[in-house]
Amino acid sequence: MTTAAGARHEPPPYNSPTLCLHLETVFHSVSLFVFLFAFWLLLSGLFTAFLVSAGAGCALAVVWFARRMDVVDAEGHPIHLGASVLVYWPWLVKEIIKSAWDVSKIILHPKLPISPTLVRFKPSQRTDVGLVLHANSITLTPGTITIEARPNEFLVHGLTRAGAQGTIDSAMDARVTACEGRP
Repeated sequence: MTTAAGARHEPPPYNSPTLCLHLETVFHSVSLFVFLFAFWLLLSGLFTAFLVSAGAGCALAVVWFARRMDVVDAEGHPIHLGASVLVYWPWLVKEIIKSAWDVSKIILHPKLPISPTLVRFKPSQRTDVGLVLHANSITLTPGTITIEARPNEFLVHGLTRAGAQGTIDSAMDARVTACEGRP
């Protein structure tokens, strides 16, 4: 290939990091478009030509803006989690319901048996996406909240001592680590 100045420009070889990064960005862009368009169709419920084309145009515009802002990557759109997240979400919903039931029993108890506790522990996740998923999962579970989330340390507040201690080396930690995939 030649450029406007007449200089010869060769495309990157197929195994170059630049091409791999470009293909990864294209993959994330396409998957983001598909996700946004499917979400549009799900919320719309009507499949007239105008609404379908408006949905495609809006999804394309959002992907274009996201690409210009340089936020279309594995962290911004973690499609690589895929099926493992579909297994994790139902488990998390079950844990949220169990915790909500426990907190409801504590609130309705005449003596209000709370023992607010702070715990620090080291999460086993290696990626930013895994750390965020773990910290948010703790916060979504009633009775616990992640106050600080650092790569080597979480600070968690629990409504009860047992609830706070339950976040250390928990099943949630193991499930999020399995869900996050490769670092």
